Amino acid sequence: MSLSTLKNRRERGFFDGQFLIAMPGMEDRNFARTVIYICAHSDAGAMGFVINRPQSLTFTDVLLHLDMIKQEEPIVLPQRARDFPIQTGGPVESGRGFVLHSDDYASDSSIPVSDDICLTATLDIVRAISKGAGPKRATMLLGYSSWAAGQLENEVANNGWLTCPANEELIFDRSLEDKYERALAGMGINAAMLSAEAGHA
Repeated sequence: MSLSTLKNRRERGFFDGQFLIAMPGMEDRNFARTVIYICAHSDAGAMGFVINRPQSLTFTDVLLHLDMIKQEEPIVLPQRARDFPIQTGGPVESGRGFVLHSDDYASDSSIPVSDDICLTATLDIVRAISKGAGPKRATMLLGYSSWAAGQLENEVANNGWLTCPANEELIFDRSLEDKYERALAGMGINAAMLSAEAGHA
């Protein structure tokens, strides 16, 4: 599923607003130990963002890349902008930035993905954040994760993913190292036990 499909969707699918939590046997290294927030699911496929994988770039790096600030000029950003989190959202269009954010900010290009969360992929939100404005809660993700029609359903049926309702606190939580374990704990599952059980036929 593409971003344009997300914009044009008519109704929410079964996995909309769900977390996908990778099972220990996940063979695709792009998704090993990942927690993914599904933004859109329909007969055409699914789209979402990994929410627990760090990105080496900083928000300042992003602003320099976009020529929104100049390297030779003193870089003075509000503390909130300097600390703004950048994550790896998935292997598709990995050079493109997306901002998942609370619904207290909206532009003409913002797309509601749940009752409380929006997605904006244009420069206006980057400018707002760089000035200390923008949404109260947000994270930038480079790239996204996508599944063709029927692909995600097959992966879930084949025990590739656990699913559960998404937790907004976890989406915007900046502590990434143990987010996988905490997502499982939210389902009442101990990650260590899951790993041990996954090795048995």
